[in-house]
Amino acid sequence: MRTSTELNRRNFLKASGLSGAAFILGLSARAAEPSEQAIENLSLLEDSFELTPFVIIEKTGKITIMNSKPEIGQGTWQAIPMIIAEELELGLDQYEIKQTSGDKKFGGQTAGGSSSVRTSYATLRKTGAAAREMLVQAAAQTWGVPGNECYAERANVFHKPSGKKLAYSALVETASKLEVPKEPKLKDSKDFKLIGKQTQRQDIPLKVKGQATFGMDVEVPNMVYASVERCPVFGGKIQQLDDAQTLKVKGVLQVVRAERVLGKNRYEVVAVIASNYWAALKGRKALKVTWDYQGNDQFSSKQFEQQLRDLSKNEGVIDHNQGDFDKNYAEAPVKLEAFYETPMVSHSPMEPMNCIASWTGDKVEVWASSQGPDLLRNRVADAFAIPADNIKVNIFFNGGGFGRRLYQDFATEAVSIAKAVGKPVKVIWTREDDTTQGPFRPMTFSAFKGALTSDGKALALQHKVISPSINATQNKNYDKTKSDNTMTEGISEQQYEIPHIKNYYVHAETHIPMAAWRAVTSTTLSFAHECFIDEMAHKASKDPFDFRLEMLQKETDTKRVMLKLKEVSQWGKPLPKGWARGVAQWEFFAGLAAQVVEVSKKPSGGVKIEKVYAVIDLGTVVNPDTVKAQVEGAVTMAIGAATKDAITFEKGQVQQSNFHDNRMVRIEEMPIVEVHILAEGGPKIKGVGEPGLPPFAPALANAIFAATGKRIRKMPFDLDKV
Repeated sequence: MRTSTELNRRNFLKASGLSGAAFILGLSARAAEPSEQAIENLSLLEDSFELTPFVIIEKTGKITIMNSKPEIGQGTWQAIPMIIAEELELGLDQYEIKQTSGDKKFGGQTAGGSSSVRTSYATLRKTGAAAREMLVQAAAQTWGVPGNECYAERANVFHKPSGKKLAYSALVETASKLEVPKEPKLKDSKDFKLIGKQTQRQDIPLKVKGQATFGMDVEVPNMVYASVERCPVFGGKIQQLDDAQTLKVKGVLQVVRAERVLGKNRYEVVAVIASNYWAALKGRKALKVTWDYQGNDQFSSKQFEQQLRDLSKNEGVIDHNQGDFDKNYAEAPVKLEAFYETPMVSHSPMEPMNCIASWTGDKVEVWASSQGPDLLRNRVADAFAIPADNIKVNIFFNGGGFGRRLYQDFATEAVSIAKAVGKPVKVIWTREDDTTQGPFRPMTFSAFKGALTSDGKALALQHKVISPSINATQNKNYDKTKSDNTMTEGISEQQYEIPHIKNYYVHAETHIPMAAWRAVTSTTLSFAHECFIDEMAHKASKDPFDFRLEMLQKETDTKRVMLKLKEVSQWGKPLPKGWARGVAQWEFFAGLAAQVVEVSKKPSGGVKIEKVYAVIDLGTVVNPDTVKAQVEGAVTMAIGAATKDAITFEKGQVQQSNFHDNRMVRIEEMPIVEVHILAEGGPKIKGVGEPGLPPFAPALANAIFAATGKRIRKMPFDLDKV
């Protein structure tokens, strides 16, 4: 094994000897000899910060594969190790899975943006393939036979002519001395045993049996609890604190001031520390805190909505410009305009925010459900100006994330409290905290202009986005002079062949912290954009599906998806009386999907969602069952955002508090969701977790228009009143 370090073979084997010799292979598909510190730490793998082992094969026969992307329900606990296992010729029952903890040598460890599989698929395959080749070579050397006479299967290497076999565990010491192949031969997809098959997720039995550990479940020795009082108005300062009654509550130990760091924002908080959570919560309710709202108690949703409407008159910053929109729009024989509005919403994962933190000397340790152990380390390091190497992170299953757990304010807050208390502290947010304290998906408004030729063809389109910026509320160095592609996500990337396009972004200032919500701003912009495309089709007196296909003459992924959707939804087939259908598609950084939604008019008024046909384009699929589950889940969230409750403000305070006024979709409200996967193999691979969400709301609104003649331009809307 050749590396740039000077450590000898004996030290490498000593380092890899979790129980004797072990074979360790890193993400980069190249061997890395550990430092002396790593050798001291490797007795407990979780304490090893100098190595990046993805595959660990011990002489005892135990095989461990590391999962580098936190499990938030999207299936990475199975998918990431399984990609390695496919090339390594392991069955699902032959290895254990461990979660990485933020060590930078694992590379990016954040689960977000539907990126977990699509950005690491090729590298993970090479990692497994390199390990397989080394083990086969080790067996060939042991037997003194040509390598091409040997093959690997189910953690064994076989010699074809003689039938001899050796277990991986018997080969690890020899294999560890070999040079790692830079370009190992990958399996042909036709030989896959795991990838592309409907395989059982290893995390499901753990969750069903109650054996899975979420952040909320964790306890550590000498731990105390904290319930945190935060200002109901963002940006408020503590003016006066009276904790006399709190300190009388049995179990309360102390009250401390601390800080919640969320991007550029630093919020003052008061933490009640107790020997148990109930005492901490009861003590918090007895607190008397007077806040200086810093003038932010004048903020209201209605006022902000009007501000966005007024800002729509501004030109803004050009996001995309092709052709000559101004001239062609001015001279067009057919013109139309529309204005769409979407609200703030909360993430509301089923597991509220929680975190255990301990600060001892110059070392910090954190136990949490987070979408990124690397993010957590870096945010804590930045917030407290301490080296990232001084921070140990322990990551557990996430009870939902949807983008909320990409923001590590719950961790910085816990660390701040632990520093003040001097012992491990478990901070648990209430559901009310989770609902009212943000950060939120931004309110996003869209102003449109469209033009058609005299024969009803799309001639020109303008989409102006008016909204606050997620980045601006988090980043003090935000540049207002440039278009914000996070806030104009996807609007200029659609494949419709419209000759003249001119899109804008108009920035709106706000002190409310904003955050990426599942599928980010594609969830809002797709609603507006695809509904306006429908308006153009109606103005042209054309079928909305045919109108879209007319603008998709080139052979693109969008065209393929739409043709498949038209086929599986039987678009031209007559529906039962009182039924109607709508269509929408959306392509953005995470992937591509399209949907047809069927609705029926209810005798009592309003409409019922009957069925959703969904086509998602992946290129390569790892587990079809997981894909279907993700699309179904995306539709569920999309129904909630479109038809349930927005987050609204009055006098600077969020008006919703729990699931009675921030409602979730009930099981009886779920329609049938028929998922079709386009997976034609090849090098391309697209995201799964988010693309199923953006097309739903516009397809639903378009179906409602087809059923009732009522054009919906504002979310949320009440299905019983449309």
